[in-house]
Amino acid sequence: MHWTEYLPSLMQGAWVTVQLTLYSTLLGAAAAFVFGIGKLSRNWALRGVSIAYIEVFRGTSLLVQLFWLYFALPLAGNAIGIDLRLPPVLAGVLALGLNIGAYGAEVVRGAIQAVHSDQHEAARALNFTERQTLFRITIPQAIPEMMPSFGNLAVQNLKDTALVSLISLGDLTFRAEQIRNFTQESTTIYTMLLFMYFGMALVVTAIMRLLERFAGRWRVAGS
Repeated sequence: MHWTEYLPSLMQGAWVTVQLTLYSTLLGAAAAFVFGIGKLSRNWALRGVSIAYIEVFRGTSLLVQLFWLYFALPLAGNAIGIDLRLPPVLAGVLALGLNIGAYGAEVVRGAIQAVHSDQHEAARALNFTERQTLFRITIPQAIPEMMPSFGNLAVQNLKDTALVSLISLGDLTFRAEQIRNFTQESTTIYTMLLFMYFGMALVVTAIMRLLERFAGRWRVAGS
């Protein structure tokens, strides 16, 4: 078979990979801000939950997290009489998003803490509340500092999507493995797979650099 005959199936898998990357990156970004800010909260309960989430998801394997959500969670649900079965796409998005969000939370925390104390003193002089200071002063200045690390995490998240093939989700890696098993053309298939992931990584990198540039202009405009 000619390599072009593999493209339709691989493109179908690539579309699944793109969706997984998009949804899990958005979930991860949301989790990063919620738990990154939560880790700095004066509320001990919120801080404790945030720290627990970050440490658990950073301290355990993404593969184990994926297997737990897809295989173990339904069994735990059955034990208490609740149906907790997750569709493969949802399990994949949750595992990827929550995992990358834990790393992103540390990025958010570090960027917020890096904002100069003079900014907080100026906010107090203007009688800003803590909430106003956080959302009007601290976060707008911290976001540009987060963007390079967020770009790296987004690319890493794209590459991590290959793990969902292990729960029989028809992503790019799963489709490639199906074709390889059928044709036994390992060199051709894996070379195509390598270049397709590389191409998608370049697109993700370009998008994140555009966002980084936009955030940089935001910082200049607000300075």
